[in-house]
Amino acid sequence: MSAALALVLLAPPLSACNDRAATIVERAAFVHTEIVQPQDCQGGLTLTGEVQARFRADLSFRVTGRVLARPVDVGAHVNAGDLLARLDPAEQQADFDAATAAVAAAEAQLRVAQATFDRQSNLLSSGFTTRVAYDQAQEQLRTAQSTLESAKAELGRTREALGDTELHARAAGVITARSLEVGQVVQAAQSVFTLAQDGERDAVFDVPESMFLGDMEGGRVSLALVSGSDVTAVGYVREISPAVDPKSSTVRVKVAIQNPPPAMTLGGAIAGTAGTKPATEVTLPWTALTAVGSKPAVWIVDPQTKTASLKPVTVGAYEAGAVLIKEGLEAGDRVVVDGGKLLSSGQPVTYGEDRS
Repeated sequence: MSAALALVLLAPPLSACNDRAATIVERAAFVHTEIVQPQDCQGGLTLTGEVQARFRADLSFRVTGRVLARPVDVGAHVNAGDLLARLDPAEQQADFDAATAAVAAAEAQLRVAQATFDRQSNLLSSGFTTRVAYDQAQEQLRTAQSTLESAKAELGRTREALGDTELHARAAGVITARSLEVGQVVQAAQSVFTLAQDGERDAVFDVPESMFLGDMEGGRVSLALVSGSDVTAVGYVREISPAVDPKSSTVRVKVAIQNPPPAMTLGGAIAGTAGTKPATEVTLPWTALTAVGSKPAVWIVDPQTKTASLKPVTVGAYEAGAVLIKEGLEAGDRVVVDGGKLLSSGQPVTYGEDRS
């Protein structure tokens, strides 16, 4: 057989193999899908806190001494000027008496110096004394005047120290803490009482760091006593601590209570509910979530080509068995909710009935 005839016989089989290779098509994957239906939602957060006074002050004596009397206790309501405690004034009284005597002595010295100066002044004008004697009398007068001023200043200090042996309330309020007893020696500036002033009240909450407070609707918080849910009020976020408690990983939030009812007493347990701003979100099963690199994404199906492609999304929150998609999807998108683990971009898919 010639070489030309052999080529003619072999040509048809080779052509048939190339035709079969050209007709190989990628197999479609079967998946379950859902049609995106965005919904308007508004979440809420409820935490338990404590009713506290807007203004609190730690009270202390300005002098050291032994406690003689303590007429008030924790929980007592006091008015401005009420006596809270008294120290033994013996030492301060002695200092005051000594300062009083020093003032009297300085006044006597001043009278003598003034008389001497007047006499020297008259003698100098008549020519019966020297300039040196006049200058000495003038210097003694000035010294006596300075001594009297110093003695009066010391008298004022001792008078104030004597008054500081009594501790009085500077404003009306409730005593919330006490750290002294009769007979105890307290040091100057040592805190002995804590006074919660009457007036404005705050609801104080320790909010977990993971909770995002920036989406709160106008900072408005609905408040209710834990012991009586019928006692309610409205509050607004007044202060958010810039620091996180390292032990509890919480942030302290203070809510100003608007017109607190009388039943909302200091130290009462209070529940606060804050609503988040209304938002449009898409709820999908957690099985729909995948990733593009380090960012979350979902598989969507092109209705024309019936092929799958990845679409990055922004997750708003995670719930039990579901994820809330905040951004990235539009109404009518067909999302793969099951069977997307082995998909590749551009792969054809088939799907059955949409999941409800």
